[in-house]
Amino acid sequence: MAKPKIIVICGPTASGKTALSIQLAKTINGEIISADSMQIYQDMDIGTAKPTIQEMDGIKHYLIGNISPTVRYSVANFKKDALMAIDDILNKEKTPIVVGGTGLYVDSLVKGIEYDDTEVDLRYRSELEQTADEIGLYELYKKAVEIDPISMDKISVNDKKRIFRVLEIYHSTGKTKTEQEIASRQKENPYEYIVFGINMERDKLYERINKRVDIMLESGLIDEVKALINKYNELPTAIQGLGYKEVVSYLNGEITYEEMIEKIKQETRHYAKRQLTWFRRNKQIIWLNGLDDIQNNINIILEGVKGE
Repeated sequence: MAKPKIIVICGPTASGKTALSIQLAKTINGEIISADSMQIYQDMDIGTAKPTIQEMDGIKHYLIGNISPTVRYSVANFKKDALMAIDDILNKEKTPIVVGGTGLYVDSLVKGIEYDDTEVDLRYRSELEQTADEIGLYELYKKAVEIDPISMDKISVNDKKRIFRVLEIYHSTGKTKTEQEIASRQKENPYEYIVFGINMERDKLYERINKRVDIMLESGLIDEVKALINKYNELPTAIQGLGYKEVVSYLNGEITYEEMIEKIKQETRHYAKRQLTWFRRNKQIIWLNGLDDIQNNINIILEGVKGE
C-alpha cells in the first residue's frame, strides 16, 4: 500500500515560503503545518513574520501561535504535534503541506528522527552556565565536540543553546544525540515526504531581509516587545529569539535605535545563510528559484509530487 504523500517547503527566512505555500494549498486543497520554531508562540506576531488572517486567505494553518512564550517547546514536542496535524489533515482528505525554515523541525519529520524529549536537569544547566561564564563557552564547545563530533559539525561555536543540548542529552541518557538519531532511523517512516527548497541569489535575499526588518519596525515590533514584557512580567525564553533580543537591548539603553536596526538585519542575514547551509546538505530536496513566478514553482511542485 502506497504511503500518503506529504509536501514540504523549506528555505531561508524571507524567501517567499508563505506566499508560495498558501497559493499551493488553494490549488491542491491543502492545509499548512508550520515548521517554524518561533511562529509557534503566542503574542509574537510581527517579529516572527506570522502570516496574517488576510494572507492565510482561508487556508487553515497548524502550529502557529498556540504556545505561551514562557513554555519550553522542543523538537520532540513539534514532531508529536506535527504528526497529529498531518493525521488530522489526511482524515479530511486534504493534502498536508509542511512549511518552515527550522532545519531540526523539518528533519525530525523527513528523516524520521526521534528526538528524546529529555527533561532539563536544572542543576546541570546551572553548572554549564557557570562554566560558560567563568571559563568561556568555547571550552564547552570543545567538550561537546569530543562527546558528539557528528552533531557538533552542524553547530556554531557561539550557539549556546545547542551546545548545552548536546551536553545535556549525553549527561541525562548516557547516549549521544547522534546515537539517538541513528537508532530512531531504524523505524520505518509512515509517510512519503517530498521536499522542496526555495533558493535565491544572495544579494536579492539580503535585500528582501532588510526590507522585511524595516516593515516589522514600521508595523510596531518595538510595541510588541514592550507588550510581551508587560504581559509576562519577565523576559520569556522565546524573547531571546532573533529580532526580539535586539529590541530588548535597545529598550535597556544598551544600543542606539540605528544600531538595533543594523544588528537585526545583520543577524537575520547570518541566520538565512546558516539555514541555506543546513538545507543544502539534504540531497533529497528539489530546489525552486524564489525569484520565479509562484505559478511556475507550483507547477514544478506538482510535477515533483507526480514523479515520486
